[in-house]
Amino acid sequence: MKREFSRYGFENLRVLTGSLEILGGIGLLVGFKIPAVLFVSCAGLALLMFFAVIVRLKIKDGFLLSLPALLLMLMNLYIFYCFI
Repeated sequence: MKREFSRYGFENLRVLTGSLEILGGIGLLVGFKIPAVLFVSCAGLALLMFFAVIVRLKIKDGFLLSLPALLLMLMNLYIFYCFI
């Protein structure tokens, strides 16, 4: 994973990105009991995955390498849409 962040040119954001992903995942679980947390978590994760897709396009990764971030973004957008 360190190599991937170096390849993207974001070595200094690796810990922040991982922390945000973990907090977002925890927020999705907590969101089953507290809907406001679900709303914020899925919006944050969708935004994080949007930027991941942009980075993948910027460094010219192929469609298959970009697909996981794209699918995660779409799933979080769907959750966000369902709870508006």
